[in-house]
Amino acid sequence: MRQIFNFKFLSGIEQIDSKCWNDIATNSDPFHQYAFIEALERSKSVESKTGWHPQHLTIYQNEDLIGILPLYTKNHSYGEYVFDFAWANTYREYGLNYYPKLISAIPFTPVTGSRLMLKAGINESELMPQLCKAIQKYVLQNRLSSIHWLFVPESISYSLNEQQHMTRRAVQFQWFNRNYQSYDDFCAVLTSRRRKSIRNERRKVKEQNVEVERVYSGSITLEHIDFFYQCYQQTYLKRSGHQGYLNREFFTRLYHSMPDNIMLVMASRNDEFIASALYLYDDKQLYGRYWGAMEDVNNLHYECCYYQGIEFCIEQNISTFNPGTQGEHKILRGFEPIFCYSNHWLAEPAFHDGVKRFLKQEDAGIVSYKKNAGELLPFKSIEEHDSYSNTPKD
Repeated sequence: MRQIFNFKFLSGIEQIDSKCWNDIATNSDPFHQYAFIEALERSKSVESKTGWHPQHLTIYQNEDLIGILPLYTKNHSYGEYVFDFAWANTYREYGLNYYPKLISAIPFTPVTGSRLMLKAGINESELMPQLCKAIQKYVLQNRLSSIHWLFVPESISYSLNEQQHMTRRAVQFQWFNRNYQSYDDFCAVLTSRRRKSIRNERRKVKEQNVEVERVYSGSITLEHIDFFYQCYQQTYLKRSGHQGYLNREFFTRLYHSMPDNIMLVMASRNDEFIASALYLYDDKQLYGRYWGAMEDVNNLHYECCYYQGIEFCIEQNISTFNPGTQGEHKILRGFEPIFCYSNHWLAEPAFHDGVKRFLKQEDAGIVSYKKNAGELLPFKSIEEHDSYSNTPKD
């Protein structure tokens, strides 16, 4: 018998019981946990004034809550990392409104994740057509231009594409733990030239009288969080002219509610902190998120944001390290190109068809870029690189 699902849109995470949410998100990454999204909303980093309007979709079978999909209406495209500004400009040229639009994403977090969280045993193939139809109806009723699913798993992207939600690919760089028993094991699979280069980068940090440590779990203090936030603001001011998307309260809430998912790298000189990087992690993956420094130190960014993360993964038996979006400089440090996926449905048929043609042309360049990036990887040979394992640790 065909399963029938019901859908309800909610304007804030507080309308969902935290236990019910986390029961459904039990196998999801830290960004899909109730505490993370609640910290975004309660700190007002995500609210109508910042252009993010929560519209989380709850999915029911009879009276039972069986699924959740984080959703937001947006009146801009900042903080998404799947760039559609050209689409918005084209809409405007034709006298149409691209904003507001609807997105399924974790705000400010370009990390592939489940998005569609379901209880075990739910038939996803029966759900997906009904889900897409319900969302499209919501888009039309509320005069939104479109629905965008950002950084979804490949399997979800495929299912969405079958429902006419166009697939868009991009490339990120990730490090894979191929059963390395130590950091030296990882270095052993690199070419001699790259191994020497990395060692020189790390040595130069020490020669500048800088000490670096990792703090996590019960070792993190509010003093660490306070200093990290200063670095975060400083870096955004220097790079973008604003103090960052996330406020001090957001990071304080994470400190209190997710202590076992945070790792900080702290750099100091003469017992004074000078730089910091914040990571989130679980037992499967490390996620490099934010970095900042109060002064410029040669190679310190690489040390705090890449090499310390690699060491942490090996020590903690974590299989994958996502250091953040963009950055070809990651390739020569052992981060491998992978595809990431988004899906898009535009309510205006002519624009939907136009974007579909654009994405087909764009994808050829993305495929070529990934291939070229893979040819630059610093491993001695395919055989030696894969001698540990062809796949990351389970």
